Amino acid sequence: MTLSKKSVLLINNNSQNKMKKIVVLLLTVILFVECSTVPITGRKRVNIVSDSQVLPASFAQYKGFLAENKLSNNTTMSNQIKSVGKRISAAVDRFMRANNMSKEANSYKWEFNLIEDKTVNAWCMPGGKVVFYTGIMPICANENGVAAVMGHEVAHAFAKHGQERMSQGRLQQFGGLAVALGTSGKSAQAQQMWNTAFGVGSGLGMLKFSRTHEQEADRLGLVFMIMAGYDGREAAEVWVRMSQKSGGSGQPEILSTHPSNASRIKDLRAYLPTAKKYAAQYNR
Repeated sequence: MTLSKKSVLLINNNSQNKMKKIVVLLLTVILFVECSTVPITGRKRVNIVSDSQVLPASFAQYKGFLAENKLSNNTTMSNQIKSVGKRISAAVDRFMRANNMSKEANSYKWEFNLIEDKTVNAWCMPGGKVVFYTGIMPICANENGVAAVMGHEVAHAFAKHGQERMSQGRLQQFGGLAVALGTSGKSAQAQQMWNTAFGVGSGLGMLKFSRTHEQEADRLGLVFMIMAGYDGREAAEVWVRMSQKSGGSGQPEILSTHPSNASRIKDLRAYLPTAKKYAAQYNR
């Protein structure tokens, strides 16, 4: 049987309409079913990636990283990283168990290591796997400074920022598909215009999303370091030293994944009284 040109167009249009409805339905389900709240900050988040999907891979990647990189032989600094990490992770664990998050608390496998590397960096993988580089230790300067950086990195894992970014990536893919389907009947020039607009818009959106995570980790980390018995005033001073090291240079904040040093210093100092109140409340 040979279909007429009109029939083929009708079938194609029906298929596209069905695909559009599927994409809209998926986005609607994700937005309304998978929305949860970050403890303490109260920020709403969308997370469609489960811990069972992420944590095994995270633990395996961390193990592989340690096998390929040199642990610092500076016993004093290494012990400090482990000691501070233990105190702050204990504060996080205490908070979770006091707020009906015991199952989640049990999923964390805390580990703290110092790597011999001049890079000024530290990070925490989902599930509580932390790495400090020796290059960041002069910026930390003291134990309270280490606690400020540790609190920030641990807060990323606590707030599930890694899982949320993976979820955001999937949503971005759905959005790209929706744009492609919505412009399928338009001219090549129009399609290019919409795809470019979506790419720029979603790209800037992801940068803002990352800056939101950084500010949230700063604030949560401040609460956790105070809960662990450290001086929260040092959190802002870490960024003062970071700014001095960088000479105040950097790209505009809107084009960056991180807030500017000046923004972080101002926000941490302003949030300190609130962080102290939360710490006192959760330390009872």
